[in-house]
Amino acid sequence: MTDIAIIIPARYASTRFPAKPLAPLRGASGQVKSLLQRSVEAGRAAVADMGVPAALYVATDDSRIAEEAARIGADVIMTDERCRNGTERVAEAVQNAGISAEIIVNLQGDAPLTPPHFVTALVQAMQADPECGIATPILRCDGEAVQNFIADRAAGRVGATTVVANRLGQALYFSKEVIPFTNGRGVVDGVVPVFHHVGLYAYRSAALDAYMGWEVGPLEALEGLEQLRFLENGHPVRVVEVSAPGAVFWELNNPSDTALIEGYLAKMGWD
Repeated sequence: MTDIAIIIPARYASTRFPAKPLAPLRGASGQVKSLLQRSVEAGRAAVADMGVPAALYVATDDSRIAEEAARIGADVIMTDERCRNGTERVAEAVQNAGISAEIIVNLQGDAPLTPPHFVTALVQAMQADPECGIATPILRCDGEAVQNFIADRAAGRVGATTVVANRLGQALYFSKEVIPFTNGRGVVDGVVPVFHHVGLYAYRSAALDAYMGWEVGPLEALEGLEQLRFLENGHPVRVVEVSAPGAVFWELNNPSDTALIEGYLAKMGWD
């Protein structure tokens, strides 16, 4: 048994991007790998960065994804196709596999650009606060990221998530809109006040158990954001500010993001 388990939830039937985990992504050298493979590699890099033993799993409901996971040497936990989001899938995977790790990390399978130290920072924050049930990283946007957000909204695309937090380091709200309001400028008085929510979570088992006992609330349903279920039920979500000098973070939310992510892979020299 290890104290940390990293679980990558991956489903085939994505509404915006069917078969997304199997989507090919070309790296800097021209090598093509599936999104799932790049996500697993991100998870393995995170384990190496933490420097402590951690289990790594892919949780899926689809045999095609399970086959791809097996091809790249990842352990698979099969889950029910009725799981409505990654948190539910992770919670079911923990139950199905009898995982008893102190900290469970949800490394979402559409974020292959996640730097390893994001996971390390998140785990360290959880370890420093035994009362914390869930934590998630946030990243202050640069001008380019904000313009990407604004372009998505202008084109009617549902893109990345933004977040606002209080002075105690707790999330106030997550949204698919660009918050806080900046009147389309992004930069205010030389500062970008917009934070990108990184699709990554760390939980303790009690928080996952509580989550599975709550119904989907109106805000979660409107935004399509699973983490809002915690806020709607009065459960604090700790935010951990991270930085990524020289790196770019972006999720594969829509087919149009493929070229953008491939461009970033080339820019950062990732194969």
